[in-house]
Amino acid sequence: MKRHAIIALLVLLLPLSVAAQSGRGRTIDADRIVAVVNSEAITLHELRSRLAIVERQLRAQGVQLPAREVLEKQLLERMIIDRAQMQFARENGVQVSDGEVDVALRRIADSNRLNLVDFRKALEGDGIIWAKFREDIRQEITLARLRDREVDNRLTISEDEIDGYLENLAKAGGNGDVVQVAHIIVRVPEQANALQLERSRNRAMQAAEQLKAGEEFGRVAAAFSDATDGLAGGVMEARPLDRLPALYADAVRRLAPGETSAILRSPAGFHIVRLVSRQGGAAQMQSLKQTRARHILIKVNELLSDTEARQRALVLKERLDNGADFAELARLHSTDLSAAKGGDLGWLYQGDTVPEFEKAMDALKIGVTSEPVRSPFGWHLIQVQERRTEDASKERRRLMARQALRERKSDEAYQDWLRQLRDRIYVEYRLEEK
Repeated sequence: MKRHAIIALLVLLLPLSVAAQSGRGRTIDADRIVAVVNSEAITLHELRSRLAIVERQLRAQGVQLPAREVLEKQLLERMIIDRAQMQFARENGVQVSDGEVDVALRRIADSNRLNLVDFRKALEGDGIIWAKFREDIRQEITLARLRDREVDNRLTISEDEIDGYLENLAKAGGNGDVVQVAHIIVRVPEQANALQLERSRNRAMQAAEQLKAGEEFGRVAAAFSDATDGLAGGVMEARPLDRLPALYADAVRRLAPGETSAILRSPAGFHIVRLVSRQGGAAQMQSLKQTRARHILIKVNELLSDTEARQRALVLKERLDNGADFAELARLHSTDLSAAKGGDLGWLYQGDTVPEFEKAMDALKIGVTSEPVRSPFGWHLIQVQERRTEDASKERRRLMARQALRERKSDEAYQDWLRQLRDRIYVEYRLEEK
């Protein structure tokens, strides 16, 4: 049950799929090529379909839309980057099997409290083509896997960096604030000439001026940001302050919620950061919460479908509610290596298990057995036996510091890798052609 690299397939992916509009009763523009990426074309139909989805997402977030032609150009740039990454993935053997896509689809269906059949019907009822939705999911997994291989797995953290991190953390009193930020990146080519640099700086200044004039951050991000999350308003996931990119963390320390930084410069380009929220009281590195838990795992495989595995877990839950011995049922029925120990997982630190398992475990009272919980491994019945807080060992503190530094470096490294990839590809624009 150690943490694996789990791709976060959120319910947000549902509206990201291209909706299949029938077009009955309306005029459909003749299709044409709007960009060529190396040897592959992006068509006007693809662009307009994605544009409709992005507009729907921004409206759902309450974000005022930029001018359509501005949003169209920003989206085309995002599609060019995505196409370039998929080409790179194919050339370098990064593949996602049908079985992996099926597992991801089941997880998304579960998050919507539907079985796979009903989930498909719901999508098709909204005019979404199932085959296209599957390929959207495959692309999301592929891009995440590509980032893991080409960026995250190549990050190096030195012992000196860990020493410095722990020393700075001690001086700061172990600041455990959790922050959420929104950001805008205006990318600068790797070998930018003076004209390109000035053009990028001017775009960043225009974005900053609009924000200063009171324009909504999400609207400005959608209009100007080259970051992969720009079209979603530029809001990053909440995380501890010390796990933000160093450039962002230094700026955010001086901001109050709602305040925006000046224009920041990095090798990747120009940045603007807004502090959305700040919460204190996060766990410090010196003391860590631990949970002693046990579980019964029913794995999903070729012989046991997702529905059958869940049903088997429900039957075992009923037996436990009627007084059956947890350890005995674990030894007889669990398909995890912990079965021989009655399902005992020992003492778990936060982050030792996958998010779905940890969230369910943390919500349990001691001695209470959970309802069946779905994770990438299958269906679990979880029982918490004890909880405690103890001082983290020196080795554990260094491990956590290494993880924090990796997370801090990851975003910067990914943006730099995308910039280099973008600079290497051939792009021919035809959007302005009529």
